[in-house]
Amino acid sequence: MLSAVARHAMTGVRRAAAAPRGVAAAVDAVVPAVAAGGVRFKTRSSASPAAEESSAPLRPLDETETYDLPAFKTHRLELDSLPTSTTASGAQLQEYFESMYRMRRMETKADELYMTGHVRGFCHLYNGQEAVAVGVEAAVTYDDYLITAYRNHCQQLARGDTVEGVLSELTGRVTGCSGGKGGSMHLYKPENRYFGGNGIVGAQGPLGTGLAFAAKYGGTRNIAITMFGDGAANQGQIFEALNMAQLWRLPIIFMCENNRFGMGTPTWRAAASGDFYTRGDYAAGLYIDGMNVLSVREGIAYAAERCRSGEGPIYVEMDTYRYKGHSVSDQGTGYRTTDEVQSMKASRDPIDQVKTMLIDGGWATLQSLKGVERSLRKQVDAAVEFAKTAPQPPSEHLWKDVLSPSASGESVVRGTLVTTGGKVGTPL
Repeated sequence: MLSAVARHAMTGVRRAAAAPRGVAAAVDAVVPAVAAGGVRFKTRSSASPAAEESSAPLRPLDETETYDLPAFKTHRLELDSLPTSTTASGAQLQEYFESMYRMRRMETKADELYMTGHVRGFCHLYNGQEAVAVGVEAAVTYDDYLITAYRNHCQQLARGDTVEGVLSELTGRVTGCSGGKGGSMHLYKPENRYFGGNGIVGAQGPLGTGLAFAAKYGGTRNIAITMFGDGAANQGQIFEALNMAQLWRLPIIFMCENNRFGMGTPTWRAAASGDFYTRGDYAAGLYIDGMNVLSVREGIAYAAERCRSGEGPIYVEMDTYRYKGHSVSDQGTGYRTTDEVQSMKASRDPIDQVKTMLIDGGWATLQSLKGVERSLRKQVDAAVEFAKTAPQPPSEHLWKDVLSPSASGESVVRGTLVTTGGKVGTPL
């Protein structure tokens, strides 16, 4: 199985593998420049309007640049074991840009579909957090398990689904990734070892731990990643699962996406300690700038290799930010100001950071990237129309996925048991 970025090998995107990654090599005499959000990277030229519209040929996408990474923070880890810089090709940055822009556009359209009544129930959007989904998939493969909470549309896309598959699930169509019966919070792609999509806060912690146990029990070098928010980080089941993972040295990354708010409650009001990466206590911890896709890629590559090497779990904090409210029904303005959101967009937006790298690196111009954006918008718009018009599940699907075969060969209701005292469940 291949990672999301490896599926686009024609662009030269680096394939992530289970073999040791090593620390990204530092490059001497790097000339740093401060970009948005304090991200420092080597520049070839200023991104001035004149440079953007230059008629000079664009740089080959297979050429690379070296970028300084935002500082990591560690708990029970040697800080100098983490990379301080990394290299990226134009092809990799182009792929990251397109993936994140596609995700943002998909979520924007999901918002519109909800507001126009095409999406029912709950709908939690990922705008602003795209670097986490893309950076993670650049560091692991589809052989590794991934499970998350209900803010899960972009993980589904990153694990190999299409915009049509995601949006038509939201609109309850049979073409959706869960046959139109799961909705926004229950997206799955088990063939690529993505297990959703869980509506119970924190439930993915124990489930992800079980996936890691399966990986170790099977004698593989695969790992599990269980993602949860800063609100769920206070759940007891997260700590119980982490305790078992540490006892058994399970290959799992407990990843807290700290987007600053648990529903409408800021972390400083709900968490006695806001340094989530230290929450593991007896387990190693790592803080990553979750708004920088290269930082996410390198940090998760380090954490994944540590897990593969048998060193047990690691608690990762992704410092990120959601632009939208907790769900579509939450405007996100009652507990923060519009200025705060706009300031974050202006200083740390993950898409803008990569766009700047592409332009400064000579691989793209502002106009060429606008052309890419127009193309992606058309693709997503077409997926929206598909999601509106695809057929709904037929009535016979009411009974589909309800029954499963028992050891005796008879069919029983899924989730029940067959005992010596009689079957529990209804046979066909």
